Amino acid sequence: MTASTRTFGLEAIAEIFQQAKDENRAAFLPYFPIGYPDYDTSLDAIAAMAEVGVDGFEIGVPFSDPLADGPTVQAATQKSLENGTTVKTCLHAVHKLRERGITQPMLMMSYANPLVAYGSEQFVIDAKAAGADGLIVPDLPPEEAAYFADACAREGMALVFFLAPTSNDARIQLVAENARGFIYVVSLTGITGARDALPADLSQTIANIRRLTDTPLVLGFGISTPEHARMMNGLVDGFIVGSAMVRAAKEGVDAVGKLAADLRNSLG
Repeated sequence: MTASTRTFGLEAIAEIFQQAKDENRAAFLPYFPIGYPDYDTSLDAIAAMAEVGVDGFEIGVPFSDPLADGPTVQAATQKSLENGTTVKTCLHAVHKLRERGITQPMLMMSYANPLVAYGSEQFVIDAKAAGADGLIVPDLPPEEAAYFADACAREGMALVFFLAPTSNDARIQLVAENARGFIYVVSLTGITGARDALPADLSQTIANIRRLTDTPLVLGFGISTPEHARMMNGLVDGFIVGSAMVRAAKEGVDAVGKLAADLRNSLG
């Protein structure tokens, strides 16, 4: 598929989950922040991951107060900000990645503040024009998302909300009713970051959510190894790896590509 003929938005995201399901595996969507360790290298890292067959991307927009992020991602986004990365920089990056022929879905991950400052509706319009397929906003609950939700619905874009292990049935139903594309399930309470082991009650957390929705579930927080990735098969529809990808970037673009390949190949 060429960049000019690729499907877009919700349709593109639905396709990656269907393809992964057909292959009896979970979809793999790595996170990487634009501007880390510098602008050009961040694009090269994303391109390297695309080349080894990841299913989609969470494209990080840096913010000065990333409450949900662990020390690895916080340090990377701080470096990105020091490099002068802005919301416009990130939109330009998505456009450039599409020009390079990358066809996988890209969801822009940003805290709400920079997007509100940019203009909620205008950001959605510009993100679509750049080639993004949706938004992930960690500090935006459905109750406060009307402007983003209306714009995303109008533009055919995904809008992803979060559930935690502590979410009750009413919360699960609210998020499920408002989610567009998939639901981001936080594997544990706390901040992002690679862990040695995933929670023992993770399968129960997923089962509790599955009882109430058939919206695709994507797991994040703490996933870092091929062993973790294999555990995702049959458990969730997809998973996100962030801190481990950022750590690999310290060793260079090739290391990012190799880790992405190892994680992708572990899925079968």
